Amino acid sequence: MVSPAPLAADRRSADWRDVPGHTDPLTSRLASTIGGPVGRHALIGRTRFFTPMRVILLLAVVFLSLGWFTKAGCIQQAPVGENGVLGLDWSGNRQYVAMCYSDTVPLYGAEHLDEGAFPYKKWWEEPRSDGSIQQRYMEYPVLSGLYQYGSMVVAKAWDATPWLPGGLQVAIYFNVVAFGLAMAWLVTVWASALLAGRRVWDAALVACSPLVIVHAFTNFDPLATAFAMGGLLAWARKRPVLAGILLGLGGAAKLFPLMLLGPLLVLCLRSGRMRDWTRATLAAAAAWLVVNLPIALLFPRGWAEFFRLNSERGADPDSIYNVITSFTGWTGFDGPLAPGESPSVLNAVTLLLFAAVCVGIGYVALTAPRRPRLAQLCFLLVAGFLLTNKVWSPQYSLWLVPLAVLALPHRRILLAWMTIDALVWVPRMMYYLGVSNKGLPEEWFTGAVVVRDLAVVALCVLVLRQIYRPTEDLVRFGFIDDPAGGVLDQAEDAPPRWLPAWLRPQPVPERIEEPVPLR
Repeated sequence: MVSPAPLAADRRSADWRDVPGHTDPLTSRLASTIGGPVGRHALIGRTRFFTPMRVILLLAVVFLSLGWFTKAGCIQQAPVGENGVLGLDWSGNRQYVAMCYSDTVPLYGAEHLDEGAFPYKKWWEEPRSDGSIQQRYMEYPVLSGLYQYGSMVVAKAWDATPWLPGGLQVAIYFNVVAFGLAMAWLVTVWASALLAGRRVWDAALVACSPLVIVHAFTNFDPLATAFAMGGLLAWARKRPVLAGILLGLGGAAKLFPLMLLGPLLVLCLRSGRMRDWTRATLAAAAAWLVVNLPIALLFPRGWAEFFRLNSERGADPDSIYNVITSFTGWTGFDGPLAPGESPSVLNAVTLLLFAAVCVGIGYVALTAPRRPRLAQLCFLLVAGFLLTNKVWSPQYSLWLVPLAVLALPHRRILLAWMTIDALVWVPRMMYYLGVSNKGLPEEWFTGAVVVRDLAVVALCVLVLRQIYRPTEDLVRFGFIDDPAGGVLDQAEDAPPRWLPAWLRPQPVPERIEEPVPLR
């Protein structure tokens, strides 16, 4: 038999590639709709065009298209202004009834981007609940704010070009933003597929996640996931400086990519690779400063708005603290707050709880009999942050999708969690609609949040189980240790001498086999 293409040079891509149709019951049953699983004598890894990467990216485009259609209802236009002037048709609470709400649409006017204003320089006044006036600025980290500004410039240029298809400027702006976010999510999928190693088809879960349909265009989080996964891919390719730069840029879009330096710290400490971690961290700090420092110097109050707002905001509707309030009537750690007053006790509690999560993950990373994989610790850290934080905006769940797929590639389990998380959007929109408008009571929404949180906790438990039982880890196979590990892959433990004995790898006690009597 003659192969139509050269045999893949990477042994993991051909002889050792995971074939889901053979190893996963769900995929095997789904494959029956297209003729059944791949045959025993198929030439794996030798196709010319429909490579796994291209198929996965094509699937991602399909699901991103579905995601755009779920938001399209909120950019419909109608003669809603004076004298029949066209405007957005949000009559009858369309954004909630059609469940098409996206922050992008209202922020175009709320952040005064429709005026061509530069973020962090432009300010406006908003009334507080007590009637006082506060001065407001762009509330997003710098890179996300600049992305919105750049999208606005493109949208206005498009609108001013007579030979291009026209429409409401806010609708053009949404589509420009959505196109960039789609490209960012494709980068996320691409990087996840490369990080998956021989289990490249696991990345199909990133491409086909129900959360992509619901939240790919809810906010600007795909920018951060693209930088985060790109940084992990650079680390896997043993390029710590590039990894640090990408994580630093991700931290300038959303803060969570910078958290991934924490798992790298404890893993490098355990394996004696602190030089690589230091290079990555310095590069991340430099990249973050290059983006933030000019804005901080030119517009200090506008730059600080993100930090001010996050310190002053209370528990969001989908945080565990609001869930407790919803079912018990608890008034919170700080009680009733005056307008503009920060919930200082709540802030301290969330900080201490997240610090406890970090300490626990560090202990696991240093003492587990076998060094955990990087993706496992990254998932635990981000999940712990979301569970303990006072804010879990719905689109934040996208942060977990690629990390969960790489940490725990059990397809049915992951699809169950993703579906639960995506379906929380339904009672959320119905709750925002209001009971007086035939919406749902708050307890329906907060009850769904509890189910979502329990599903994430269950994933964390399963990841911890596989850390302490590495033989059950589907990623570790034969010679493969950690596809995302980079310099950590196949590295031996070499903790520093100053590390106490109780923070060193704990060997698994050998079982004493009882003699079996001869019969």
